[in-house]
Amino acid sequence: MTSPDDSTSDSARDSARDSGRDSARDSGRDPSRDPASAPGPDAAPQSSDDGQEGTFADRVYRSPAGIAGGVLLLAVGAWLGIDAMIRGEGRTPWLALAGLLFAVPVVIAFTVRPAVYAGADRLLVRNPFRTITLPWASVDALRAGYTSEVLAAGGKYQLWAIPVSLRQRKRAARRQARSAAEDPYSRTSAHVAVDTHEDRRAPSDAAIGDLREMAELNAGRDGAQGAPEIRWAVEVIAPAVAGAVLLVIMLAI
Repeated sequence: MTSPDDSTSDSARDSARDSGRDSARDSGRDPSRDPASAPGPDAAPQSSDDGQEGTFADRVYRSPAGIAGGVLLLAVGAWLGIDAMIRGEGRTPWLALAGLLFAVPVVIAFTVRPAVYAGADRLLVRNPFRTITLPWASVDALRAGYTSEVLAAGGKYQLWAIPVSLRQRKRAARRQARSAAEDPYSRTSAHVAVDTHEDRRAPSDAAIGDLREMAELNAGRDGAQGAPEIRWAVEVIAPAVAGAVLLVIMLAI
């Protein structure tokens, strides 16, 4: 005959044995099957395009010398024009107004306006009177001879924001030759210094090299497909034409 104490001890042993087996199964369970470790509906998969987006940040190329010269010309022109409009007599104020209306947009167009914007999907070239949008897939070549140019879809577009300086190019060539003569182990690179990692190329050649590398890396992107788009800068052309017409009329009277 079994006593109540024996039944209680047997039940305790069975419970302990069952819990031990459950713990062993839990310890050997695959974590990937655990609902707590599986990604929920809020977990967004990481896109492979994120790495490509971060490969090159958007770059802007402009000519500091051109901008400085344009600002100086605008300051001198504004000083002379405003002085003529205030102190002038007869037709002089109107001639000064027409001259400013014609000259200011032209100076801005050739000095301050030019810029080159290089992004992950396209190259945007802002020239004096046109804005050209070139998807990287449409870019055939970039080169810097006497001027910086981009060839795309059978057309050739000049990069006004990246002027070529033959003096800087000769200076860079002399620096490369001097570094090559001072290097006894022939470690000299034509582009980058071995010790300081300084780019030895002229600024225009370095900029074209960077743009060429971006074109090669990003031409296969889905967003880099398409044909070139050209837009005329009406905001520059319209006031310049109006000033020219007014100037001709005032001179003819």
